[in-house]
Amino acid sequence: MAENENGAEKSEDPTEKRKQDSRKKGEIARSRELNTLAVVLAGTGGLLTFGGALGQRLMQVMEKNFSFSREYLLDERYMAINLLQSAQMAGDALIPLFFVLLMAAIIGPVSLGGWLFSMESLAPKFSRMNPLAGLKRMFSMKAIVELLKALGKFFIVLAVALVVLARARKDLIAIASEPLEMAIFHSMQIVGWSALWLACGLIIIAAVDVPFQLWESKNKLKMTKQEVRDEYKDSEGKPEVKGRIRQLQREMAERRMMSSVPEADVIITNPTHFAVALKYDAENGQAPLLLAKGGDYTALKIREIGNEHQIIILESPALARAVYYSTEIDQEIPAGLYLAVAQVLAYVYQLRQYHAGKAKKPSMLKDPEIPVDLRRDE
Repeated sequence: MAENENGAEKSEDPTEKRKQDSRKKGEIARSRELNTLAVVLAGTGGLLTFGGALGQRLMQVMEKNFSFSREYLLDERYMAINLLQSAQMAGDALIPLFFVLLMAAIIGPVSLGGWLFSMESLAPKFSRMNPLAGLKRMFSMKAIVELLKALGKFFIVLAVALVVLARARKDLIAIASEPLEMAIFHSMQIVGWSALWLACGLIIIAAVDVPFQLWESKNKLKMTKQEVRDEYKDSEGKPEVKGRIRQLQREMAERRMMSSVPEADVIITNPTHFAVALKYDAENGQAPLLLAKGGDYTALKIREIGNEHQIIILESPALARAVYYSTEIDQEIPAGLYLAVAQVLAYVYQLRQYHAGKAKKPSMLKDPEIPVDLRRDE
């Protein structure tokens, strides 16, 4: 089981944040054996595909350089011109093969770890210049695995090469007695198939190396339980800090709510457990709006502010509970409470007219009827 520098056991799978941070640093699974296999297979395929055209173009270059008229010998510019033309002809023949190799060099690494460009991985790391760290890497488990892979690759390629040479011995001997043109094509064919068999030998190494690199990369990213807890605290915030933030948010929301109480038309109470402050804008014709609500201590504060600003306070337990549980701050009351609240507002209007000396004292307000679906018991 992997351990960190403090000796703690890394038993937890890496989190998504750990994986993302690792990718930003350029630390992802890569297999050099897979890259080598991709390039060799692409080169082999390119030789088998373009080998005929490449051999024919090389023959043309040889003919051009070994057969020329006598007057060219007296021209000092001919050597340079002929060199440029020969290079152009060879380049035209090699471009398809180079393109295939370039694509393989890109696809090989991307097929395992995906496309990634990280500036952090290009930055110099002075810790690598530490001799003690270098000695530690030389005798680490990864160094031993790399040594075993190199030995395995050597013996596998050697065995395949011996088998290929043994099977192609007659063809190699026959090339010496063949005409030049046929010998060139025959040589290209032997080289192509030999490289293909050698590449097949590398498949064994890549098949072992790819799972090992994936396992090593995952094992390297594993975390201890303490690291998981620390990361959660860093990303989500410490519980005591989050609790303090929520407390401050509640206090700010309560202060804003209390500042709206003086604008209320009526405060309906339970009478002690709940209090809700309602406002009705007759000009806009909208439904009554809930400005503030609260229970126990908050309800007491709402009543105190109401008394200070001479807002009418009415006791209607059923209606107070219904509004408290069905409506949020700065929202309109539900349609099911329109009739009950309208009765309360009408009573408030009559009280105001009475206090202004413009009407008789209204009769005591009866508890309005609350719909069953909005009724709440204590």
